[in-house]
Parts: sequence; structure tokens; C-alpha cells
Amino acid sequence: QVQLEESGGDSAQAGGSLRLSCVVSGNTSGRYSMAWFRQVPGKKREGVAAISNTGGSTYYADSVKGRFTIFRDNAKNTLFLQMNSLKPEDTAMYYCAHGPVWHSTLIFRAREYNNWGQGTQVTVSS
Repeated sequence: QVQLEESGGDSAQAGGSLRLSCVVSGNTSGRYSMAWFRQVPGKKREGVAAISNTGGSTYYADSVKGRFTIFRDNAKNTLFLQMNSLKPEDTAMYYCAHGPVWHSTLIFRAREYNNWGQGTQVTVSS
């Protein structure tokens, strides 16, 4: 069993920056990917950024490319999402996810992930 705990969500002005963290604990052995998803009420959860088991490959949604960076510190069992140049449309609940995604084409499919955090709210005002 894997436990995920996000933090770092806050309110920010458009153009500002935030960094989200996700501490991973439990049985993290095996091959897995990690990702950040976000969701607003009434809409489907969408993948924002993902990273492979080794950290050698990263993936981004078109809406955040060039603005967000996903990275991990394996020594601290922590996943990060650095969010720069924030826009009001980035407002959402952000979730950390962990799972054995077997192919990169599935990296943003939520059901490929079997462990989720409780979410952290990001609100961007114009």
C-alpha cells in the first residue's frame, strides 16, 4: 500500500508561482509512474504532468507546457510540481497519483493510477 500526501496549494495572483509537494510513503517498490492531475467541480479529472519511475521521462499537458515542471527527489520520496506563470484557468484541486502505468500513451489516464492523495487546492486570481 502506498500513501500520498500533497501540500503547497494556496491562492496566487495571475503570473505568480507555486510549488506543490507530494510525500510518498509505504511500499514503493516496483516500476511505477507518478503524476499530477487536477479537477474542477463538474469536470473530468485531467492529467497535468507525469514522470517515469526513474525520472528520466516527463510528460506535460499542452495547457501547462513551458510553465509547469514536474520533478522528484527519490532520496526524500517526494514529488514536486513547480508552477510558474499561473493563470486563472489553473484554478483547481490538484491531486498526486502513483501507479504502474505500463506505457507512456496511458500516462494521463486516471484509471492507470491506483494510489491518490487527498488533493490540495490551487486558486489563481486575475
